[in-house]
Amino acid sequence: MAIVQRKGRLIFAEPLFEPGRQVALGREARKQEGNLVLVDFTPGQIRLLRGLGSPDKPRDVVSALLWERSHRGFRQKIEAVANEVSNAVSRSPGSRRDLTELTTFTVDPATARDFDDAVSVDRRGDGYQLWVHIADVAAHVKPGSGLDLEAAERANSTYVPGTVEPMLPRGLSDGACSLAPGVERLAVTTEIELSGDGRVGRVQFYRSLIRSDARLDYDQLDEIFAGRAEAPSAVREQVATARELAENLGSVRGETALEVDSREPEFVFDPDGYVISAKGVPQTEAHRLIERLMILTNEQVAEVMEKRRSPMIYRVHEQPDPQRIEQLVEQLASLDLPTPPLPKPFGPSEATRLAASASRMLVDEAKRRGHGRSAYTSLILRSLKQAQYSDRNLGHAGLASPAYCHFTSPIRRYADLIAHRALLAAMGEGEEAPSRAQVADAAVHCSEREREASKIERTADDVCSAFLLERELYEGGHDREFEGEVSGVIGAGAFVEFAGDLGDVYEGLVPARQLRGERFELNEVQTALIGAKTGRRVGFGDPIKVTVGRVEPIRGRVTLEPADG
Repeated sequence: MAIVQRKGRLIFAEPLFEPGRQVALGREARKQEGNLVLVDFTPGQIRLLRGLGSPDKPRDVVSALLWERSHRGFRQKIEAVANEVSNAVSRSPGSRRDLTELTTFTVDPATARDFDDAVSVDRRGDGYQLWVHIADVAAHVKPGSGLDLEAAERANSTYVPGTVEPMLPRGLSDGACSLAPGVERLAVTTEIELSGDGRVGRVQFYRSLIRSDARLDYDQLDEIFAGRAEAPSAVREQVATARELAENLGSVRGETALEVDSREPEFVFDPDGYVISAKGVPQTEAHRLIERLMILTNEQVAEVMEKRRSPMIYRVHEQPDPQRIEQLVEQLASLDLPTPPLPKPFGPSEATRLAASASRMLVDEAKRRGHGRSAYTSLILRSLKQAQYSDRNLGHAGLASPAYCHFTSPIRRYADLIAHRALLAAMGEGEEAPSRAQVADAAVHCSEREREASKIERTADDVCSAFLLERELYEGGHDREFEGEVSGVIGAGAFVEFAGDLGDVYEGLVPARQLRGERFELNEVQTALIGAKTGRRVGFGDPIKVTVGRVEPIRGRVTLEPADG
């Protein structure tokens, strides 16, 4: 990926995202001068492949990022096969339970088009009957087919501001597999009996035919919960029952799971591809409702497969090392934050409980102080091992689950599709079970691709945020001050999150040398920069006023200066 630039009479391609040398292009590149281009840098065969738009437009830059580091579009043959498969499966869906008369609804982001999951729920005496319907992607994508190989290679959909690069062609992801309202769709249903306090009773798994009665989004559902809007009449009772059940499920899980307060950035573009606003979307009651029902479903699938000892791909989050939790407590104490008492000695299970306890303390402390939410959360997450996929059930410490998998998003995650095939084969529902070797290989590949996609998504967020900040400075003045808080520290300086008029998702680096008056160095527990003379602290969660020194939108970099020295 490069920008075409003229130097004298020659045209060069300058690498965009990664450092590298400029290379000369032929005359055909003159029409792309100043634009983003995809270039084949093979030695002796440097060729301009296609133009990708303007480096001044965030949407074009993000698209270029996908071209360079991920996939972009599908081969025409794959698109055609997806359409053929959709039509063939619709004509002959196979044996499945007809649940089209069951009242059903979906809840997704307002901009979503790929609806993986739908919910039905009724009261049964003192308890509940819950149906969680997941798109039956396995009915459309058969092992070893061209579609399957393409999905396996991608391993997940990659979501960046303004667009998504789907794991499956849109004829499936947005069409035949998406549980859109008012149309019959193939699903895999988990039917669960629950007591009045949310305890699980009988569980069934089977293939089904459903029809969603209403499509809700998270903002709409939160408005309903706040009493400012009414649910559609067709699902009003079911939404109220689902809310009640989700609250009970939260009580059952109690204080054993981690509590983290996170926000996902959401960018708004104008028709020309420029970012005009952004906000951090918090986890609301609507998000928690769907999350709890999906977690419950994932646990039930993992538990039944564990009992059967069938090949299965699990989502695992190993228990933290006790030594790392001791370090976390030291870090929190260095910031004058509350900490749970440490028993001596303690093992991995106790370390998990202590991490969960610390997470709840920090959420409460951030609310009390009015700042530090993001920074304190990052300290907790850094003390834990990274979640990944595995063919062995190692439990999920963050959710306090003895067995857990990803099952509820097969449109966008290949691990979920593997889990569907494994479960349906075990239930005698017409699928071929994956072998242990296949599951093990898929677990490694899906974990790697997930990490790669996360890096792309973070970079794209940084790019769009930097473009928006540049716009804000142009409209409001480069000398304005921003109220922020320290989100992280390294030896070179402090990262600061701050909000403006157009967005609340900005972040930049204040170089340590810019902290005037004395030399600042990173403390031993790596939570703060400490002044060598006065002991002044610039640490995680601390409020700080900043001005913007430099913005590099294409690279998503922002350099800040302290406003008060």
